[in-house]
Amino acid sequence: MKKIISFLLRNIPRKYLQLVSHHALAVLAIFYKGNKVECPVCGSRFRVFLPYGRESRSNALCPSCLSLERHRLIWLYLKEKTDFFTADQKMLHVAPELCFMDKFEALPNTDYITADIESPLAKVKMDIHEIPFEENTFDVVFCNHVLEHVDDDQLAMREMLRVLKPGGWGILQIPLFHPIPEKTFEDLTITSPKEREQMFGQDDHVRLFGKDYPERLRSQGFIVKQEKLVFELPEEDVKRYGLPSDEIIYRVEKPA
Repeated sequence: MKKIISFLLRNIPRKYLQLVSHHALAVLAIFYKGNKVECPVCGSRFRVFLPYGRESRSNALCPSCLSLERHRLIWLYLKEKTDFFTADQKMLHVAPELCFMDKFEALPNTDYITADIESPLAKVKMDIHEIPFEENTFDVVFCNHVLEHVDDDQLAMREMLRVLKPGGWGILQIPLFHPIPEKTFEDLTITSPKEREQMFGQDDHVRLFGKDYPERLRSQGFIVKQEKLVFELPEEDVKRYGLPSDEIIYRVEKPA
């Protein structure tokens, strides 16, 4: 299974996987039923989560809703540390994750807009370098595992800051590869997929983020809070929910 999933991720464009993967995995989920792990996003229980990743990780993907470790952690953070599920809000979700879309769409308190440059599932076709909304439009912005793909991450940050209302907040996650460099490395002259994978960790990445990521966000005007929920949870919960062991949630806010 690891080899199959790794092959599909490396060879089929994301926009096509988004259209069909959840249907195929819904069938596979039947064979993984159990009670050793539980997805907090959809409530499904399994004997183990599926492997996932181009360099495949064990116990990662929920076969029911397609949540990964980071998604399950974000969901718990939203439930335990925010008023996300109750506050009236207008939300922009950039490159929306399948595991969240139906859940967020159904929230009666949320005016929910999805946007992506290529996803067939998003409501708005959008280049994050030029967000087609007026300033001070949104209360919440989510943009996870996007900034490593775009030509100018700092312009994208400024655009998200612009469309947030004063006091608005967001979650802007990025991948970090160990050992994490002190400073972010980027070089747009590197265009070979093979060399990009070697330098940036994945063949469609254009930068390797470092420990300076919070400062990059602050330099564009955000207040940054590094939320460490996974370090606060009991070990049995981390295992039960299949959470990343060391992921920090980067919560950003626009100054009021």
